[in-house]
Amino acid sequence: MKRFALCIILASTALSVPVRAATPTSATAPADARAIAAIRARPAVKAAFAALEAEHDQWVENIVTLTQIPAPPFKEETRAKAYADMFRAAGLTDVEIDEGGNVLGLRRGSGKPGGKLIVVSAHLDTVFPEGTPVTVRREGNKLHAPGVGDDVAGLATQLSLIKAIVGANISAPMDILFVGDVGEEGLGDLRGMKQLFHKGKYKDRIASFFSIDDGSVDGLINGGVGSKRYRLTFTGPGGHSFGAFGLVNPMTAMSQAIVDLYKIPVPQSPKTTYSASVVGGGSSVNAIPQEVWLQVDMRSESAAELAKLEQAFLATVDKAVATENGARSIKEGPIRVDKKVVGDRPAGSTTADTALVRQTAAAYAAEGVTARMSFSSTDANVPMSLGIPAITIPRAATGGRGHSPDEWIDVSAPESLKVKRMDLVALLAAAGYRLST
Repeated sequence: MKRFALCIILASTALSVPVRAATPTSATAPADARAIAAIRARPAVKAAFAALEAEHDQWVENIVTLTQIPAPPFKEETRAKAYADMFRAAGLTDVEIDEGGNVLGLRRGSGKPGGKLIVVSAHLDTVFPEGTPVTVRREGNKLHAPGVGDDVAGLATQLSLIKAIVGANISAPMDILFVGDVGEEGLGDLRGMKQLFHKGKYKDRIASFFSIDDGSVDGLINGGVGSKRYRLTFTGPGGHSFGAFGLVNPMTAMSQAIVDLYKIPVPQSPKTTYSASVVGGGSSVNAIPQEVWLQVDMRSESAAELAKLEQAFLATVDKAVATENGARSIKEGPIRVDKKVVGDRPAGSTTADTALVRQTAAAYAAEGVTARMSFSSTDANVPMSLGIPAITIPRAATGGRGHSPDEWIDVSAPESLKVKRMDLVALLAAAGYRLST
């Protein structure tokens, strides 16, 4: 999960500054607070809370076990198989690994079979390449290892929630589909979510969505930062740096494209950014290159602004190529550019006045936590872009150094259990679990 936190502080759910793509609410509505209090007071939910507490050490053990099963980009299969077994052991039905590689498991509700359901997910993959050491080191209440937080803690928290629901025999009106998904990180490009929402067998039943992928106790991500990523390959005739001097050079066109990219104006609100990130190519210091390449990342909180930026960037690339072809000799051939999209994450948001956000913020408030809304790029982007209410909620209370080899999380029981109780009550509220159930 890539987080882009804004300075957005809520008093309960009251925003102190605009969230751009979100509509603020004045405060936690009394009706939402009452509904959450009623859910927490139910004997079955109290039993589930007790189960979470009793299972804390197992939660830590699950984090260690899953972290030490490598899941590098596009190679999540081994962890997926282990996680599917954990789903079965936890008591889910209809457990399977779908065509995209996602692990699916169902907790059936008391409502009409085949009706609407909610989805709760955590992602299987990490950002780390194959061969990265993944042995977990424990120091007191901290676990250290690549991916231990993002998002193995989310997977383990999801398992704890499942076992608490099953163990307490909680059956909400709506089915709950639990998912361990693939391809959340980097060039995975949310392929697991795209499979689930565009091709999966449950796609027409999904009413709302939770991603367990926030690294702070108060995080509530209700805005999805969209991104467009390109790999641009510039080619030309090449030649000797001295003997062929005067021929067009693909590196000149690429360099001009980078310079012109950084001249494109973008709004501060909605936040919109770009980055020329990775370059390569050429063969020798004394040769005009035949091929060079560039990777570019563009992001925005607004789908419309992202589309405007993309079009402006592509126009600068075409102009840079045309300028180089007009400036030097093309007798051996012109400069050409291949524009390949390597990442396309949709933007979206779930407004603060949506029932899903209000109820979740009320679940936080019941634990004495003030929800802090923000924008980020998570699995929730896909349902948000489709108009399905979706948010990302905490996996653990405290952690740091995400996407680095020295990533860590704190597994202290009090704060960790607070997160799990918040998550549990929020998803039960979304699934329609009320006094009348």
